[in-house]
Amino acid sequence: MLEKGMKAPDFTLPDKDGNEVTLSDFLGKRVVIYFYPKDNTPGCTKQACNYADNYNLFLEKGVVVLGISKDTVASHEKFAEKYSLPFPILADPELKAIKAYDVWQEKTSYGKTSMGTVRTTYIIDEQGIIEKVMTKVKTETNAVDVLEHLVL
Repeated sequence: MLEKGMKAPDFTLPDKDGNEVTLSDFLGKRVVIYFYPKDNTPGCTKQACNYADNYNLFLEKGVVVLGISKDTVASHEKFAEKYSLPFPILADPELKAIKAYDVWQEKTSYGKTSMGTVRTTYIIDEQGIIEKVMTKVKTETNAVDVLEHLVL
């Protein structure tokens, strides 16, 4: 797992419209990257909607929000439209950023072990350094928990 104080790995991934988004383009701004397992699942939907509900507060603070999963651009397009998500969600089916941020890990669900994206949120400072790593993320309050950190 990446840790506080480390340089955030740069990446370029397509958003729901197929536009490329590069992390280093946001140098000078704080960035929240939340990695989630799958579009249109109950927990991931709660988490995305929590960010959408609080998005204006992130904008007021000049903070960029990016969601990333291994879903496709087409899946993201439907997911963002269905829930009116106002921030970019990025497609990483080749697991480039997911592996670079060390969130592709072995998971156990209902006794079955498989590889998957572990729900993790990174807060990156204006210089591209990891400011905070949030594991054991609560889907219903992730955005609010991030906002509380941002005002400290």
